[in-house]
Amino acid sequence: MASSKILTKDYAKLLSIRPAVHASNPPLVLIFGPLDPSGSSSLPADAVTCSALGCHALSTLTALTVQDTARTEEIQPVAPELIDDQARCLLEDMTVQAIKVGQLYSAESASVLAQIAADYSHVPLVLHLQRLPDSGLNSELDEEDLLLAIFELLLPQTDIVIADHHMLEHWQSQGIFGDVDADRPADALLQYGAKWVLSTGAPLRAGQNSYLLQGPDRETATWPWQAPPNRLLDADGPLCCAITTELAQGRTMPQAVESAINASAAFTARHFQPGMGQRLINRSVA
Repeated sequence: MASSKILTKDYAKLLSIRPAVHASNPPLVLIFGPLDPSGSSSLPADAVTCSALGCHALSTLTALTVQDTARTEEIQPVAPELIDDQARCLLEDMTVQAIKVGQLYSAESASVLAQIAADYSHVPLVLHLQRLPDSGLNSELDEEDLLLAIFELLLPQTDIVIADHHMLEHWQSQGIFGDVDADRPADALLQYGAKWVLSTGAPLRAGQNSYLLQGPDRETATWPWQAPPNRLLDADGPLCCAITTELAQGRTMPQAVESAINASAAFTARHFQPGMGQRLINRSVA
């Protein structure tokens, strides 16, 4: 009997120190991207980042990968029909405040994303343009067809594109932008229909690079940019997530980008090397 009283008393004490539970409705963001089992990029890393920034992440896979921190051994793209089914299943159940699109692996998938974006045109769409991996891809994948589909179909539905300036320069030198005549490679993305483009590592002046934001009516803004640490995976990932969460919370584009640059700097300043390959961003709150 005495033991029972002690347990009851201890339980009551435990209840008294538990934090009060309050109902909360964080903004919802929908993330499209591959599943990275190392947790270094895309999903589930983006979901962790969005949570740390105050949003709840929903997800639709674009591929399954076999990889570690050193290399990608295999990529299995998800069928476009399944991407469409999963995304619409979520969108019909919950009200999403922003969408982030990561790596896609077929022109058909880009077409599916463009149609979803058109059907939910009131939802801000953030597109992270990246290089395809050097290994693990199906030999049948035509990168130029994929990029052309993204440029022609998805960019007109996109609120902001984030891309590395040197990657865009390479694409421009290779004629990837087709007949588009642009002084700067980011201008080509605007001509394809993107509302805003954020270039990372864009030259500002001799010896200094920047985040360069370009938007409607030749509106521009710049912020100082520092090269990420060597061998750091997905250096722009937290930036893209932060822009998505800021837009989900109702910020204007310049406000969202400026806040996101500050927030992402805190993430990329913390990194670790858990395996034999590259360094990973520490996305935890602690």
